[in-house]
Amino acid sequence: MNALVRSRLARWASAAFTLDARSLAVYRIGLGLLLLVDSLLRTRDFSLMFTPRGIFPLAAVAEFYGDPTNWSVAFWHDAAWWGGLVLAIQGLAGIALALGYRTRLATVIGWVALVSVVRRTAPATNAGDMWLGCQLLWSIFLPLGEWWSLDACCRTADVGTAEDPGRTPRPAVVFSVASAALVLQLVAVYWGAGFSKCNQTWFEGDAVTHALSVHDHGTPLGMLLGQFAGVAWAAKWAVLGGEIILPLALVTATGPIVRGGIVLAFIAFHTAIWLTMSVGLFAPIGMVAWLPLIPSAWWPQPAPRSARETARLRPAASLACSLAAALAAVSFVHQVTPWQSRPLPRWLAAPLNLTALRQAWAMFALVPAQEQWIYSRAVLKDGSTVDVLRHGRPVEAIRPAGGFCSLPHHRWHKFFWILPRPQTRMFAGPTAAALADDWNRRAAADRQMTSLEIRFAVQPGGSGADAAVRDALVAAWPSRSPAGSGNLDRFLQANDSAEATPSEAAWSAADQPPTSEQSRPDSSLTLLPPPR
Repeated sequence: MNALVRSRLARWASAAFTLDARSLAVYRIGLGLLLLVDSLLRTRDFSLMFTPRGIFPLAAVAEFYGDPTNWSVAFWHDAAWWGGLVLAIQGLAGIALALGYRTRLATVIGWVALVSVVRRTAPATNAGDMWLGCQLLWSIFLPLGEWWSLDACCRTADVGTAEDPGRTPRPAVVFSVASAALVLQLVAVYWGAGFSKCNQTWFEGDAVTHALSVHDHGTPLGMLLGQFAGVAWAAKWAVLGGEIILPLALVTATGPIVRGGIVLAFIAFHTAIWLTMSVGLFAPIGMVAWLPLIPSAWWPQPAPRSARETARLRPAASLACSLAAALAAVSFVHQVTPWQSRPLPRWLAAPLNLTALRQAWAMFALVPAQEQWIYSRAVLKDGSTVDVLRHGRPVEAIRPAGGFCSLPHHRWHKFFWILPRPQTRMFAGPTAAALADDWNRRAAADRQMTSLEIRFAVQPGGSGADAAVRDALVAAWPSRSPAGSGNLDRFLQANDSAEATPSEAAWSAADQPPTSEQSRPDSSLTLLPPPR
C-alpha cells in the first residue's frame, strides 16, 4: 500500500470515526438516564421476575442458557434481596453516569449490572437491552466524563492555558478504536435489520401492516396508520432503504450537513417506532445511540482553543477494544451470512458470551400474514372466569381487545410471545404457578384462583381471513399429570433444534419458527420468532 492510499484512508477514517467530546457528554447523560429508567421500570414486576417463586427461577434460567459463560452477577444468589440489590446498583450507576461522577467506574458497573439484569430476566428482554449493553461496553473505552460532568468540575488540572501549559487539556474530539467501534455498532444494528428484511415477506407482502397490528407489535396508532395502503407502502420502502443506505452514507459522506441529516432522520425514525410499536425502551435506546454523532458544527461555540486536542486510547486499552471489536465483527458476519445455520465454535461463542457482544439484529425479518394473541382463563372460587394477564377482566378467547397492548407492558408482551417456543418450555410451569400465587396473595377469599390455563392463538391471514383460529395450551396450574388431558405435555414435547443451543436459538430472530401440536388434532400452530 503506497503512501497516497494510506494517507487517504487515514483522512477517511478520521472523518468517519472522530466524535466531538461534547456530543459524547450528552451521550453519557442519555446512557445514565436509560440505566436509571430501565431499573425503575423493572420494579413493576419485581416479585414475578426477580424472586425464587417468580416466573424465572434460577434453575430454569440456567437450563435456558445451558452455558456457564452466559454470566450474571444476579445468578450468585437466588434471593429476592440479591436481585433487588443488583437492580438498585444499575440505577445508582445510571445516576453516577448521568452526573459524570467517577465516570469510567460508573460505566463499568452499569455495564455489569445491566448485563446481569438482562440475563436474569432473559425471556422478557429484547434487542434494545442487548444494544444498550453493547453501547456501554464501547463507552468504557471512551472519555465520556471530560465535559459537563462532576469529574471535570472536581479535576484539579482541568484545562491547560497559555499561562500554565503544564496542566492537562481536555480533548475537543475523540478518535480511537473505541470511537470507530461505537460508529460501526450503529452500522451493524441497521444493516443486520435491513438485510434480514430482504425477503419475499417484505418485498411482496404487507409486512408493515401486519407488524403494526395490536395483535403483533403495533400500538393503536400504529394499527390505524397501517390500514392505509399508501402509508404502509411508503413505510416499507423507507425502512428497507433507510436501514441499508443511510448507515453506508454515515461512513462514506462525512460532512457535517450530511451527518447531521442522518442523525435527525434516525431520531425521527425511532420516534415513529416509539409512537406506533410496542417495543419497550428500544426506541429511546436507538435515539441515544445517535447522540455521539452530533456534528461539532451543531454546538453554538467551538471548544476553547486550549481544549483543541484529540483523545486517543493507551496501547493496552486499544488492544482490548480491538479484540472486542473483532469478536463483534465475527458475530455480525455469522448472523448475516449462511454461516448462521451452524453454531459458532465453542472458542468463539464463549468470549462472545463473556463480552455480551452477540450481533443478532434481524428484527422483524419475517412478518407472516397472520395475527396472534395470548390470553388466560382463570377459574375462581366464586365460579367466575377471568383473564389474569389483563388485570382480571373477562376472558376474550378471540382477539382480546387491545391485543398485546392490553398486557401490562412490553416485557409481558415479549415473554408471552416466546413462551410457546420449545426453547422456553422450562418456564411454563413456573409462570402459571407464579401468576396463580400472585393473584391469590392479593385476592379476597371468595376470589381465590382454583385453576389457570394460559393459551396462545393464531389466525393465519389476519382478521379478514377465512382460516380457523388455532389455539394451544402453553401453561397450566395446577400442573397437568401424564394421566390428565395430556395436551400441555404433548405441546411441550417439541423437538429442539440439533444445530442450536438454547441461548443461541433464543437470541436469534432469524431462526425458523417452531411448529407445535394444537388442541385441534388436524392443525398446527405456526409461531413467529421472538420480537427483538
